[in-house]
Amino acid sequence: MARKSRGVWSGWGPLLATGWVLLGAGPAFATDGYFSHGAGAQQKGAGGTAIASPRDSLSIASNPANALSLGNRLDVGIELFRPDRSASIVGNAFGADASYDGNGTETFFIPEFGYVRQLSDNIALGVTVYGNGGMNTDYQTNPFARFGATDDAGVNFEQLFITPTIAFRLGEGQSVGVSAIIVGQAFRAKGIGPFAAASSDPSNFTNRSTDTAFGLGARVGWLGQLNDRLRAGAYYQSRAYTQDFEKYRGLFEDHGAFDVPSNYGVGVNYALTDSINLAFDIRRINFSEVDAVGNTLAPLLVSGIPFGASGGPGFGWEDATSYKLGVDWRASPSLTLRAGYDHADNPVPADQTFLNILAPGVVEDQYTIGATYALNDRVELSGYVLYAPEQTVHGRNSIPPGAPPGFGGGEANISLGETAVGFAIGWRY
Repeated sequence: MARKSRGVWSGWGPLLATGWVLLGAGPAFATDGYFSHGAGAQQKGAGGTAIASPRDSLSIASNPANALSLGNRLDVGIELFRPDRSASIVGNAFGADASYDGNGTETFFIPEFGYVRQLSDNIALGVTVYGNGGMNTDYQTNPFARFGATDDAGVNFEQLFITPTIAFRLGEGQSVGVSAIIVGQAFRAKGIGPFAAASSDPSNFTNRSTDTAFGLGARVGWLGQLNDRLRAGAYYQSRAYTQDFEKYRGLFEDHGAFDVPSNYGVGVNYALTDSINLAFDIRRINFSEVDAVGNTLAPLLVSGIPFGASGGPGFGWEDATSYKLGVDWRASPSLTLRAGYDHADNPVPADQTFLNILAPGVVEDQYTIGATYALNDRVELSGYVLYAPEQTVHGRNSIPPGAPPGFGGGEANISLGETAVGFAIGWRY
């Protein structure tokens, strides 16, 4: 598919700008790779389970077929997110051995918004605005200084989704839905000048301020009530083709290409008792199909293909599967308590950690608790806490030896841990 020109997107500017204001333009999360573990306070409190578990209107971000199970409602939420990013280099011939703190920016506020309206018993509309993914590192002591880098180092990547949705009832207990995905992305890199010597376009590699790119994708889903207690769901999200990052066409493969990878999943929800529900989801994210993310450093080191060229090097991420388990307990007519667990594959191989000092999306285990309290028949308050213990990937043959594109050998070790607290208010009408 041909890359999108920027002129195609001029008409979407006001909508995307509004979405970025709602989002807060500062996401920096990385729980399932660089994807968020879920959308919506009630889903996040239950480990991100949502494919067969419609709780609030943000659940249509996981399965658009959920829209027919929610009534009319509006949800607005905000998350306070604190990632803990760090790296270390050992055994390096150029004297770069040290530990490096990537937390120059410590706290991020991430809003989200969802709306669902039932047009009839058989048709529902909805829309969500949320941060699908992102990554931020800010090393005030530059890990690449010994190789000639100056000033701070790091990246900031933001990914906004706006998803207008329609759902149809096929029959008793069966619904399908489809969402258009309007994607807005922003990216900035700084302090990585030494890599520019191996770029096809060194002037568009680093320290080029923030660049934006927009694109389109789609998501389809099914939700079915299999019996009185068991519900199942499934979804597929297409690859979203986006514009190139023109300011970083010397960094990302194929002259700045950075699409959103396809992903898919299945889920079940089982009513263990009249007050306790168990949910289980599986999601697969195809990181490797986007070459800027999935290509390793081998094209450069083995074949001499530079950064930014077609078929050039990337961050070496592998596809990742996440397994989510959630429980909802209706403790009283007004109070629902939740807990959850999400285990995601680490997408960063041990031999690709050097460049991923900038993007250490290596968290594997996330634990959540949450609750919803109904103030009355129309208004409810929800909250959740997420804790992801620090995960470290120790490099193995990770730093190229010798002269550029070598960097003196040794190993780069990368670490990430996360905590988050979120709140939301929901209105039924």
